[in-house]
Amino acid sequence: MPPTIEIPRDRVQVKFSRSGGPGGQNVNKVETQVEIRIDLQDADWIPSRVLERMRVLYSGKITQSDELIIVSNRHREQRRNLEDCFEKLQSWLQEASKVPKKRRPTKPTQASKKRRLDQKRKRSAVKLTRKKPTRDD
Repeated sequence: MPPTIEIPRDRVQVKFSRSGGPGGQNVNKVETQVEIRIDLQDADWIPSRVLERMRVLYSGKITQSDELIIVSNRHREQRRNLEDCFEKLQSWLQEASKVPKKRRPTKPTQASKKRRLDQKRKRSAVKLTRKKPTRDD
């Protein structure tokens, strides 16, 4: 498992807002949803290879101004949602720091080649039955 990357909380922008979901009337007055933003250009605390992999893996969470946005509104408490955001970020960093395995291309087995050719013969036979009959005089 890759080493844990320490997240400097002073380098992360935190924003709170009202969220839907469980809570009844409480959701109309308490800002429990948490959104954290990380400017990836200034994120020198993230190793460059991890940063590049994050840009690929989480491209849908990155804005055009190169900010990573993580939102949480799973819990009814602001503190728990904030911790949830940081847990998500930590897991994303862990996932991005894993080096993907190199793919080694393999050749099809003899049995798979035989199955494929058998399927082709069967399909061909089915299609032959659809042809118009030839007229024999």
